[in-house]
Amino acid sequence: MRTMTTSPPRFDVCIRGAGIVGRSLALMLASQRLRVALVHNPSNLPADHSDVRAYSLNLAAKQLLTDLHCWPEGAACTPILKMHIEGDQNGKLEFDAMEQGVEALNWMVDVPTLENNLSTAVGFQTLIENTPEAVEAPLTVICEGRASQTRAELGIQFDVKHYAQHALACRIHSTLAHGQVARQWFQNTHGPEILAFLPIGGEASHEWAIVWSLTPTRAEELLNADEADFCQQLFKASEGIAGHLDLISERAVWPLQLARAKQWTGKMPSPFTSNQVRAFALAGDAAHAMHPLAGQGLNIGLGDALELARVIETKEFWRPLSDPKLMRRYARARQAEVLAMSCVTDGLQVLFAQPSLPLQKIRNWGMSRFNQLVPVKKWMANQAMHAPSK
Repeated sequence: MRTMTTSPPRFDVCIRGAGIVGRSLALMLASQRLRVALVHNPSNLPADHSDVRAYSLNLAAKQLLTDLHCWPEGAACTPILKMHIEGDQNGKLEFDAMEQGVEALNWMVDVPTLENNLSTAVGFQTLIENTPEAVEAPLTVICEGRASQTRAELGIQFDVKHYAQHALACRIHSTLAHGQVARQWFQNTHGPEILAFLPIGGEASHEWAIVWSLTPTRAEELLNADEADFCQQLFKASEGIAGHLDLISERAVWPLQLARAKQWTGKMPSPFTSNQVRAFALAGDAAHAMHPLAGQGLNIGLGDALELARVIETKEFWRPLSDPKLMRRYARARQAEVLAMSCVTDGLQVLFAQPSLPLQKIRNWGMSRFNQLVPVKKWMANQAMHAPSK
């Protein structure tokens, strides 16, 4: 009787999704001498808002990207030295890098520059092959974003809580330099709103990335308002803190949500073979999504990539990449941190969405009182700036 044999797959890992998390993971795995297929399918990616997006990255993310030789420099990276947060009833909260004893609270990074750096690095890595479609591998990592087609095909439940808010993003130029100070306002003038002025363009720049969480109706109104009217409303909402404002980009709007996948890892059905075990793992927005008010979305996603690479690097030599126990190590390590950050962002969103005047006074008193508790404030800032290291 003839025994059929199956040749081993060409790749060790197939990464579905060539965004920042997917490319970072590919580079980390290739540094371990693993053969990586990186699937880039534009139809699975969200609409391109590269002209308005900017990410707030913490120290752990900076170290990861520096190790990969992909950290943006010059005007594409702006260190944040201070952060001012104001409530809707005179509550105030401030963070200062000098007070924390660090070089910066975080860094605002230009998206196109970071993506280009990662793409260039991938192009030089011979163990990474860009492919238009998924290929056979012992491990498939799904990094396709919150609208992941692969996650849907696997039948994984994605629990979503839709907020009654949309985010409006754009870029502006102000007469006053940003001074490397990030600003955020919690307001209730037109319903619950959260406005963030995020310094970009380098240390001496006058440019800001704006993220404004608004009711869907107001977001639509501001999206369609003429530039003069939009800038006037933005000036009023920001209390004129940056001086005269000019819009220097398109405006983009998208709905906000809190979401988590029920299952992060499991067995991957294979159309190529039927007699070999294959595993999958979710990472980045394919596994979770949260409100942008804390600016931790990409930090959490890169934390997923870092932990998965660590789990693979430290596995027993005899354990295959497709071993379910290996992937469960990754899931257990990440789910706790993601849940904690999700609870923080969701709790703040819910708290400041309540219009009750007594509650407004209580939460603003709490914000100002917390601002006086320097040791606790320092601990909280330290938690946001750091993540598990490799």
